[in-house]
Amino acid sequence: MFGLSRKNLRHLGVMFRFGNNPAAKVYESIGSQFFLAPAPGWLNLGLWSGNGDPAEAESAVTRLVQRLCDPLPRGGSILDVGNGLGAQDPVIDGTLSPTRLIVVNITHDQLIQGRRNLQTAKALPVVADAVSLPMAKESISGVISVEAAFHFSSRRCFFEECLRVLKPAGVVSFSDFALQNHPVGVRAKFVALLAIRIWGVRADAMVSASEIVRLLEDAGFQDVHFELVGDRVIDPALVFFRRRIAERSDVPRLHRFVGRRVINGWELLRSRGVMDYVLIHARKAES
Repeated sequence: MFGLSRKNLRHLGVMFRFGNNPAAKVYESIGSQFFLAPAPGWLNLGLWSGNGDPAEAESAVTRLVQRLCDPLPRGGSILDVGNGLGAQDPVIDGTLSPTRLIVVNITHDQLIQGRRNLQTAKALPVVADAVSLPMAKESISGVISVEAAFHFSSRRCFFEECLRVLKPAGVVSFSDFALQNHPVGVRAKFVALLAIRIWGVRADAMVSASEIVRLLEDAGFQDVHFELVGDRVIDPALVFFRRRIAERSDVPRLHRFVGRRVINGWELLRSRGVMDYVLIHARKAES
């Protein structure tokens, strides 16, 4: 009962050779029924009040999106970049009441799988790369990106594109992983490399929160604010994942084995102060 599909094998291949668009291979492999998802259709880790209680899971993933919506303008045109399976888009629509909600995803499969969510949110889906947004200059009031920027080929280019498409005084709000300290020792370095490659993330994409802030400011953003919240995101999510693996005996053994190894690695990196999770928002100048 190992359950390896062709998409799973393509996902494993990403660990040895990225090729073009590794994120698409990863999320095509995960599919719409990922057994570790905190709630159906949700792929973010959530912003938790407690310690990973499954009863809070759906509230946690919703809370993270709502928190990222807080700095964004109400009643404007909103762009969601890297929208996953679209579960977050009805939340964005309900929270911000946008005049227009556009979602960008480089993975066509995810837009298809999430079409009901997009219909509920009255969202316009676009297949595009975050570093080359097909939107007109100064046409967007706010940009949101939930737990996706580490997949983009260049954060700098993404921030420059956000600045281009945002109207004056427009806001970008996103969550991201941060490498706060470099791993020390062979084991920690191996675990760190494994932890990112299994998600199709390049090593140079993992930078500190202060570096992400610098990239935003270099792109031209002002009033950059960030908050490290790994204790409310990563730590409780890992508790939830361990419990989920223990409960899901119907899931192929290999999937559960890989899940445990990933969790062990994340716990090691957290214990050594290597990995954290950051919420960031910034504003474009008014003129």
